[in-house]
Amino acid sequence: MNTNYYFVLALCCLPFWSFSQNTTLISENQDPISYASISFGNGNGIFADDNGKFYFTKKLYSDIDTLYISALGYKDFKIPTQNLPSTLVLESEIDKLQEVIVKSKPTGPFKIKEIDPTTHEDYYQCWLPTIESEIAVFFPNETQQTKRLTKLYLPIKVEAKTWRKRKRANTEKRPFSTLFRVQFYENNNGLPGDVLTYDKVVFIATEEHEKIYELDIKAHDIFVPKSGIFVSIQVLGYTDDKGKLLPNKKYQEVKTKRGVVKVSTTFRPLLPFTDAISTKQTYVKRIFLNGGKWVLYDKENIKKSNLLASGLNNYGMGLEMEVYSKK
Repeated sequence: MNTNYYFVLALCCLPFWSFSQNTTLISENQDPISYASISFGNGNGIFADDNGKFYFTKKLYSDIDTLYISALGYKDFKIPTQNLPSTLVLESEIDKLQEVIVKSKPTGPFKIKEIDPTTHEDYYQCWLPTIESEIAVFFPNETQQTKRLTKLYLPIKVEAKTWRKRKRANTEKRPFSTLFRVQFYENNNGLPGDVLTYDKVVFIATEEHEKIYELDIKAHDIFVPKSGIFVSIQVLGYTDDKGKLLPNKKYQEVKTKRGVVKVSTTFRPLLPFTDAISTKQTYVKRIFLNGGKWVLYDKENIKKSNLLASGLNNYGMGLEMEVYSKK
């Protein structure tokens, strides 16, 4: 990894840290709450890191007077930004915790089934991930056999972004290190519903990875419900050279002749979308807008999208699973 990249990135972040309030989110058992969402109530927001710590600064967000904090398994919490404490304890929400069902691991013969990922090399047919968006793919359950997910196959595109350099095969790829979160949802009347695990499933993608990122999830014991399963990925932000989440803004402020314009901050790698899948199986939500509601990724729900205008409705995620024989 290019150490100069991280040095420059760290320098860029120094003003942010220097004028920020560091706050750590913990449970009633004093455990850190990783990757909670901290919304500003105006469509902006940030995430806590792996240790439950987030950084808020009035220097960048002078008009924000309240933070809205949300984490799986905990009651939503709001707090004024004035004199933020160094530690916040979130209360467990017992009523919304999924039932703990003790099930023995399946035994006996099984076959490995793969659903191949769908990818391509066209930069113009890729989703540019932003910190506000989560993308879920639906996988139906076509038989009643027990199925356990073992791997995810995630199409990514990592090449250099510069238009001029992109045509040169020998151009060195610009370094980056992006943290993604993976979540698994039940099927709730055709939309992602309750989460199937509170396990922390994350991965880091860099420019060194191949075009299909292979993620081993066997240890998490994710079983496919009878009504199918949604698998999602979400950008949490860039990391430092130790894999720790860096503070990331949702918007970059760009000076133009018309004044300062806010442009959504995009993160690499890009996510190839495809028209090679006949059914619409991709769903999206904006974490800090519209109440975080899921919608099908199509023209009826997404009014302005170059991908949809080109007929590209799906993210071509694939997976591997164990399919057990019926007893």
